[in-house]
Amino acid sequence: MSGARWGAGFTAAGRFVAEIEAAAAGKGELKPGYVLVGDETFLLDRCRAAVLKAFVPEELRDFCLSDMDLSSASIFEVLDRAQSPSLMAPFQAVFVRNVKQLYTRGAKKDEFVALERYFRSPNPQALIIFVADFVRIPSDLRRMEMDDKNRFERLTETLGQHCGMVELARVNEDDAMRWVAATAQEQGARVDPDAARELVDALGADMMMISSELEKLLLYTLGKGRITLGDVETMVLSAKQRSLYELTDAISARDRAKALALLQGLLNSSDAGEDAAIGHLYMLARTFRQMLVILEKNVRDSRAIWQALWQGFRMPPFAADDLIRQARRFKSRRGLTRALRLIARADLELRSSPPDKRLVLERLVYELASEPKPASGIFASDQLSFEG
Repeated sequence: MSGARWGAGFTAAGRFVAEIEAAAAGKGELKPGYVLVGDETFLLDRCRAAVLKAFVPEELRDFCLSDMDLSSASIFEVLDRAQSPSLMAPFQAVFVRNVKQLYTRGAKKDEFVALERYFRSPNPQALIIFVADFVRIPSDLRRMEMDDKNRFERLTETLGQHCGMVELARVNEDDAMRWVAATAQEQGARVDPDAARELVDALGADMMMISSELEKLLLYTLGKGRITLGDVETMVLSAKQRSLYELTDAISARDRAKALALLQGLLNSSDAGEDAAIGHLYMLARTFRQMLVILEKNVRDSRAIWQALWQGFRMPPFAADDLIRQARRFKSRRGLTRALRLIARADLELRSSPPDKRLVLERLVYELASEPKPASGIFASDQLSFEG
């Protein structure tokens, strides 16, 4: 990877990997420690994999690889591990997470003195990798927030005096598309430009997700040698979700005509036709549940949404702002719980083998996009019981 072609994150990771490989081959000098700065998980994993491949044989992993966390271990324990030779392995690789603990909860003078003492005379058979993923480096450095700048400067002034600094900036969309094309080419496949763009856009340039979905696409198109836009729309859930979020946007805006038109588009574009109804219903239920959590936790920006929604229950990054806006159209949880009840009723009806599944979905979307009628009698008491 050359700097002329790739962005800062890919370039820094590439230089680190090359340095590790050269040192392992006896053609370069290895620094006693490195600081991997940034929260781009894809590049962090790439750097870790290079270290493991070069210095940590699979059969010796239990003896020469240490993963330590400063939230449960002290820096003194880390340095002691690095200084202690292993009788079973010739080299020690020590990965240190939660590095931010060195910069919180009061002065850490003794810790930094110990670090300076170690790096004055490091163990040549050990490598310490500090993972500073509490700093976010955007693909455009001009957009780096002041708090992250201050954290980066503090790292440079301390650990950076002894270790190599590897700045893993977030991957921008153009780099992500180039990576998709290059990786597919390595596997003997070609990705159409509009397919690469849709894959990256649908996943918000999240490289971990892009990597995973590209692997599925390569298997899906095995033997064809080409990945098209249709393949992405068929296989990548987030690409399918685009039109779903347009549908929930129309529903939350009470635009019945648009909502019904979008539903028709969803049904007509699905290979399974009416048989995809359960899947559409599941995604509607999931989206309204996400909106309910967003509303209850008063989420107002996309940064806070990742704390409010747990792993496995999050939307694609591109949809975060839209879903917050849609959720805030509901003034209370009553409207969202009503929507979930309507979806549950439609789900029961679909599973009872109705003569026309499309009609069930049309009626559901029409009701979701309509203003609710005042509850009365037994239904009113049921509503109060449901909402607690």
